[in-house]
Amino acid sequence: MDIMAFEVRDSTKDDRDWITNLLLDNWVSNIIVTRGITYEADKLPAIIVEVDSLRVGLLTYKIKNGELEIITMNALEKHQGVGTALLNEVEKIARQNGCERIWLITTNDNIDALRFYQRRGFEMVAVHRYAIEESRKLKPQLPFVGKHGIPIRDEIEMELILNEK
Repeated sequence: MDIMAFEVRDSTKDDRDWITNLLLDNWVSNIIVTRGITYEADKLPAIIVEVDSLRVGLLTYKIKNGELEIITMNALEKHQGVGTALLNEVEKIARQNGCERIWLITTNDNIDALRFYQRRGFEMVAVHRYAIEESRKLKPQLPFVGKHGIPIRDEIEMELILNEK
């Protein structure tokens, strides 16, 4: 895949069905729970990466109180720059909106995400131990065992502080 062929754009109403289906396929639901807050991710602002008119990446987010929270991120083409393109675009959006930080929650089993975000400047700022027990009350379909056979228990909060550039 030619990285130069990426088109990064805001989602439109024509993307709505694709977004909902991607969330169902990858997150078991359009409902995402972070820090006890429930989001209908298919109704949030979103960024899409396309290659030759084929959608290969999605990032949904929420801006509140001068912070941008990444709610979901999916790169359908791995190790091709899709995730990085999404992060670069969301950083532009955060800066345009005067945000001081970008943050997200991932689970303790998501080693790939921990590696990905740290390599792009994000730091782990909190481990919310056993937070998934509370999240399961809001989203019971959350699995008990995740990637690499690791029990899913904790929410890990990561952030990127935006300094003036």
